Amino acid sequence: MTHRPFAAVSTLTLLLAGGTPASAQDQVLNLYSARHYSTDEALYSNFTKATGIRINRVDSDDAGILARLKAEGAASPADVILLVDAARLYKGEVDGLFKPIQSKLLADAIPTKYRARDTAEGTTWFGFSTRARVVVYDKLKVKREDVDTYEELADPKNKGRICIRSGSHPYNLSLFGAVTEHLGEPKAELWLKGVVANLARDPKGGDTDQIKAVGAGECQVAVSNTYYIARLMRSNDPNDRALMGKVGIVFPNQNSWGTHVNIAGGAVARHAKNPTAAVKFLEYLASPQAQDHFANGNNEWPTAKGVKVNNPALQAMSGGDFNSETIPLAAAGANTVKVQQMLDRVGFK
Repeated sequence: MTHRPFAAVSTLTLLLAGGTPASAQDQVLNLYSARHYSTDEALYSNFTKATGIRINRVDSDDAGILARLKAEGAASPADVILLVDAARLYKGEVDGLFKPIQSKLLADAIPTKYRARDTAEGTTWFGFSTRARVVVYDKLKVKREDVDTYEELADPKNKGRICIRSGSHPYNLSLFGAVTEHLGEPKAELWLKGVVANLARDPKGGDTDQIKAVGAGECQVAVSNTYYIARLMRSNDPNDRALMGKVGIVFPNQNSWGTHVNIAGGAVARHAKNPTAAVKFLEYLASPQAQDHFANGNNEWPTAKGVKVNNPALQAMSGGDFNSETIPLAAAGANTVKVQQMLDRVGFK
């Protein structure tokens, strides 16, 4: 696999525009990826071994990839897009950046709630793994029942307790979009205002920083994606293991709408030069081998039907199972603009 930093995309575009023999181009797949996980190297190399198709990978974040696709237009060399957020997958769909495809294998493997809306033309994106957005709390200072719903993050009983990353980060935008879908916009804005009132400090850092802040006593409650938690649980560092001994984990709203999950998914680029190989790659991501990699390589829950999870950290965290929300993931993405406006109004940084 060839790996290029994102700045190299324009050079790659010029090379392809200059003409590549079809027989050679058929053996190369140009991948724009927002997955920055070293464990995925095996995922890509296994695809090449199985198919003979070499992968040129270009890395950026979700927003950068979508912006580059718009700028490149029909000249884009991208064949496949991998993103790690439902709101950005939704935006790529509505902006017409993805090519609708028809694949019986994908339609049979990926449940409807984990993919874009099916149309006569086909389906524009498919989710291949999920991560739950859960609550982490100080077991000595916080009662579990005080943080077992998202609504309680805004309750005055948790004033001065909460650490969280930026409200505008895609992971939080998707969570807040889901809460808006469940509560309606007026109540969701009041909820966001309450969360801001309960912050122990201004939002900063990533999810791992929030967990460590709880362990250090800087706050008592944090919000995190589960794969960050699983990494710490599986770490060989004794400090990480000691940290995880101090905190509890709650999958919120188990008795109501269920815990919010976000998704990592893929799509064929609208102007893919090698769409056949692109579809083959997406179908590979739905295979038991690749799905097992998502679970054990990067601590995510696989989406394909019938795939069992053997990751001990995920099993320990969730007790083997949990109730996830049933709203379509695209619904949370559709609320992103509303959420951003509410964040501005309530002063959520």
